Amino acid sequence: MPRTHPLHRRALLALAATALAALTAPAALPAAAQQAGAGAIRIIVGYPAGATSDALARVVGEGMARQLGQTVIVENKPGAGGRIGNELVKAAAADGNTLLMTPVATMSIFPHSFAGQLRYDPFKDFAPVTHLSNFQIGLGVESGAPVKNLREFVAWVKADPAKRNFYGSAAAGSIPHFFGVMFARAAGLELTHVPFKGTADAMTALAGGQISALSTVAADIRALVQGGKARLLAVAGEQRSPAFPDVPTFREQGFDLVASPWYGMFAPAGTPAAAVQRLHTAIAAVLADPATRQRLVEMGLEPTGHGPAQLGEIMKADFERWGPPIRASGFKPGQ
Repeated sequence: MPRTHPLHRRALLALAATALAALTAPAALPAAAQQAGAGAIRIIVGYPAGATSDALARVVGEGMARQLGQTVIVENKPGAGGRIGNELVKAAAADGNTLLMTPVATMSIFPHSFAGQLRYDPFKDFAPVTHLSNFQIGLGVESGAPVKNLREFVAWVKADPAKRNFYGSAAAGSIPHFFGVMFARAAGLELTHVPFKGTADAMTALAGGQISALSTVAADIRALVQGGKARLLAVAGEQRSPAFPDVPTFREQGFDLVASPWYGMFAPAGTPAAAVQRLHTAIAAVLADPATRQRLVEMGLEPTGHGPAQLGEIMKADFERWGPPIRASGFKPGQ
């Protein structure tokens, strides 16, 4: 048998080592997916610390750290109604270590209200990860108003529209603003929208009788209701709010109106499917924890945990739902 030249033996050994490495390495996964899990995970929130969105991100982030064994950091990047956060995540590396926590507004509402002005495409620049929770929109009146339900409110406004057709919201271009437009159309009312510079100013105006009604996040009006300064007439969910079990929905009162605003978690487009699934599995486990769910309910949220495909479907459905009332409102940026 012929002897193998030493150079040939070294070449064969190198080839064998390369083949063994190929067999044992996770070559089936993209490089980004192999790296997912290395380093800290950042959750970008486009709103200031202390907001409901920030509190939700921190509760979920705490649970994710336990589930994944990684550091999870919440970074607040407020500005432009949440749009700054979206822009930052759009530009981030698609490696599974950067997430966006945002409400429906930046994904399904702003493409209508800021058409042509957004520096991101909600449907092309992000990968849905998890639908985190719903929250409720409601219509409230100040406690002195002689109405206890929507039918009485409509009759009361029609009896003296010059004085009673003013409704407020915490901001122009917000979901409560546009939901007020939807309700006015359904009720046959000519309601005038009065925008305020935040929730606190809107609540003060309602309690002082400066506006006849307030379209608002239901959880935000709870303190006024508990203090006897306001009355919540209806909530806009598919079902009643756990925070207000005695308040009927719009549908229960004869108005076929449903608005289920939500918070969702997104990754940059191009994030490997394996990384997205890993993140979703961890977040879903957090939201299934009874103690975590109770914390969120106490915040006025309704935890869900829907997966990437369902979040994408919900996002598209809300985009289609909110187009007509936004156009009907005549809203223009800067109003």
